[in-house]
Amino acid sequence: MIALSLAEIAEVVGGQTYDIPDPSVRVTGPVVRDSREAGPGSLFVAFVGERVDGHDFARQVVETGAVAVLASRPVGVPAIVVEDVQTALGALARHVVAKLGTTLVALTGSAGKTSTKDLIAQVLQRKAPTVWTPGSLNNEIGLPLTALGATEETRFLVLEMGARGIGHIRYLAGLTPPKIGLVLNVGSAHIGEFGGREQIALAKGELVEALPEEGAAILNADDPLVRAMASRTKAKVLLFGESGEADVRAENVRLTDSGQPAFRLHTPSGASDVTMRLYGEHHVSNALAAAAVAHELGMSAEEIATALSEAGSLSRWRMEVTERPDGVTIVNDAYNANPESMRAALRALAAMGNGRRTWAVLGKMAELGGEALAEHDAVGRLAVRLNVSKLVAVGGREASWLQLGAYNEGSWGEESVHVSDAQAAVDLLRSELRPGDVVLVKASRSVGLESVAQALLDSGVEGEVAAR
Repeated sequence: MIALSLAEIAEVVGGQTYDIPDPSVRVTGPVVRDSREAGPGSLFVAFVGERVDGHDFARQVVETGAVAVLASRPVGVPAIVVEDVQTALGALARHVVAKLGTTLVALTGSAGKTSTKDLIAQVLQRKAPTVWTPGSLNNEIGLPLTALGATEETRFLVLEMGARGIGHIRYLAGLTPPKIGLVLNVGSAHIGEFGGREQIALAKGELVEALPEEGAAILNADDPLVRAMASRTKAKVLLFGESGEADVRAENVRLTDSGQPAFRLHTPSGASDVTMRLYGEHHVSNALAAAAVAHELGMSAEEIATALSEAGSLSRWRMEVTERPDGVTIVNDAYNANPESMRAALRALAAMGNGRRTWAVLGKMAELGGEALAEHDAVGRLAVRLNVSKLVAVGGREASWLQLGAYNEGSWGEESVHVSDAQAAVDLLRSELRPGDVVLVKASRSVGLESVAQALLDSGVEGEVAAR
């Protein structure tokens, strides 16, 4: 964070200082909520969670070098005490962003936010110092913490914004007002909480409503609900997609033999070829979104294409592809799942197979409400249509719907199986995998299927050691 004195911070957040001998002492390190990340010059934010109270770590963080604690009660060490810590954190972020004058890029969407944010960050980093959301810390706590990581050298601030209801994005955009707003898509993620795609579109569109007239709204030309958001902003509108009407578009889209997308990128400033390191055709749309942001910020088509071709994945468990020593390829996409991302991952698996046996180890997609049965059934059917060699449905009711969809599509028990839990899936795969097989692991975060991917990777190492 930019250096601020404790007195300045107290004034910004409307707090009172306690046990601070010298209010002119400055915070020169990061603002953190995890006591393990506290260090010299830092400010520790004490949240009260369901299981852990951050106030209990106040003395420990000060002993490790933290300047003070942002707290909701006195803690016996230097502290700025406020009525609501979350509100104070947001106020501090808003103050720092306004003081810096950094160009702020915000993005939202039902699927692909984190992958696209990582692409934008890697492209813009080539132009100027850039700070971006780590992982998926895109809520009312993670977003201001990310913003507070910006310094005087930061030129671009790229923030992912998530929403679980109407008004969430409006709130986040109020904390960190964007100049460029990107909406990727309107899908089925959290449809059970929102009540329908139209409500999701209403929420996501709050981002373009927050843009200044001199800003830019970057919208997906291939998604009618997103494209319609052009009427909700006074900012300039830039369209991306495969549509011929898109300002930034892809032509000659194809997948390499290994399942990596390649295409001809067209922008208003020129055209250039892209071959990505990421896996799956769904990354084409993500890349076009990133390219549109970069074009708006002055990068040439050649610069953007080079950056996209060299960009990798910065976040864990999102189409992480690892080949074991025995030739088995593990695709760990277990961070989260919704119908759109599940279909994209299955298509990527099919492309990566390229004559090899493919396994789809899938679990529950959460928060689908009344659409849950139909969506799980559809994913099971798609696995069969894509000729996935074997579907392993992991878990309870939702997994049984996945398996039932595959069964009804024509998988008579040979290409699909339902197992009770992650360990059962690991046991099955350990006994049946052969060199050259490709295994996709994917489910909603709450299922924890990353443990399956890790166990299979560990099995490969153990097998190599045993062979030696």
